[in-house]
Amino acid sequence: QAEEELKAAWSQQAQQLQEMERRERLLRSDVQRAGEQLESFKTQVMQVCSPSAAGSTGKPVTEQQVLEKVRQISGENQQSHEREKSLQKELSSRLAKEREVSANIEVFKNSLQKLQ
Repeated sequence: QAEEELKAAWSQQAQQLQEMERRERLLRSDVQRAGEQLESFKTQVMQVCSPSAAGSTGKPVTEQQVLEKVRQISGENQQSHEREKSLQKELSSRLAKEREVSANIEVFKNSLQKLQ
């Protein structure tokens, strides 16, 4: 009976080992697929950010290159926002001056009409 129990335990351990090996293969496959997807994503990002740089050398794009490009674009975006704010202020100032001049013209017209 002990021998039967050992055989059953051995069989169960063998099944567990096979299951673990199957899971390991699946995980390795998932990791490989994720790596391929990351490389594809990096290349796509670089193509969008800098079409001439991406893939021109035939070398895979590094995370550092992607990060630098994203930082560069972020900086350019920040500068654009600051420029937009500056132009908005300038526009508001000019509109206020235009309103003031228009109001002065109206006062001048009214004064001129009264004089006539």
